[in-house]
Amino acid sequence: MPLSEPETGEGGIVRLPPRAARKPSPRPRTSLPEAAPVFPFSAIVGQDEMKRALLIAAVDPSVGGVLALGDRGTGKSTAIRALAALLPPMKAVAGCPYSCDPAGSASACPHCAAGSPRHGRLVPIPVVDLPLGATEDRVVGALDLERALTAGIKAFEPGLLARANRGFLYIDEVNLLEDHLVDLLLDVAASGVNTVEREGLSLRHPARFVLVGSGNPEEGELRPQLLDRFGLAVEVTTPTDIPTRIEVVRRRDAFERDPGGFAAAQAGAEKALRRRITAARARLSAVRVPDASLEAAARLCLALGTDGLRGELTLIRAARALAALEGEESVGLAQIRGVAPSALRHRLRRNPLDEAGSTARVARAVAEVLA
Repeated sequence: MPLSEPETGEGGIVRLPPRAARKPSPRPRTSLPEAAPVFPFSAIVGQDEMKRALLIAAVDPSVGGVLALGDRGTGKSTAIRALAALLPPMKAVAGCPYSCDPAGSASACPHCAAGSPRHGRLVPIPVVDLPLGATEDRVVGALDLERALTAGIKAFEPGLLARANRGFLYIDEVNLLEDHLVDLLLDVAASGVNTVEREGLSLRHPARFVLVGSGNPEEGELRPQLLDRFGLAVEVTTPTDIPTRIEVVRRRDAFERDPGGFAAAQAGAEKALRRRITAARARLSAVRVPDASLEAAARLCLALGTDGLRGELTLIRAARALAALEGEESVGLAQIRGVAPSALRHRLRRNPLDEAGSTARVARAVAEVLA
């Protein structure tokens, strides 16, 4: 059942229902409903680069999202959903389909911007799956046909972008996404606002999310414009050593046999990791970036021939988030080395004279430039 939304009158003007007709806001909630156990993030074996990239995106969403490419069955979807379950809940306006911040911001939806006072409640960080076969109306939202037919009212039914606001938008097999949805995502990712023009509706609402994608590169490549929108790109491979494979199977089997018991056994590690993320978020703005680190990032990107300056920006933001996670007061060469492959491997031009892969080229440049 769609939630109450701003209605559209003649001429496409969005209006709120009369104040007397609005439903009273529910009382603030202080606890969250119990959800089914999710495989704990701290229990994931290996895949250190992917886990580090997801933690960086959780600490600083401005990094620009994470793209995980690799073999099937390597825990990409598991890690993404585990991270969402790990993060502390956020405060959102009660009844708002866009999960607006009750503290108020310039990006509030039209309903929250006009309403007062705004009661907040704790909600889990949203993780929204975008199916490959989704229609454009399902993604951006459309006319609420039920209210249009029964009451003759033009009202907006929010789509997946509305649900993902202030959370994660996850696209599995992102390299197979249809072109018209790619174009739509590029526009929204750049502006943080979803603009809907449908059947006389005219509405803008916030759509700021961390874009997370996964896929198998053997099934096709991403369009360069979408690839560039991901801040970090990680390579996920199947473990080749016997002890790691055994431990992965043992933990997964234990979780499927007793999800609650397995989650309870990992509760301490999850709590410690959650505190680490919270502390890193609070510390992030105080982490310094010395001129020497800025120069090192610029020299590295210049040596690799990356286009534009997005590489340097992402490299510095990711290094700063990593420094915050590690409890450091400033960004050093160690943090730049740590995030360079994830931040730069998908921004390299193809060199027909160099048969080395992008990861090897970044490692070689790091060794030469940051020695």
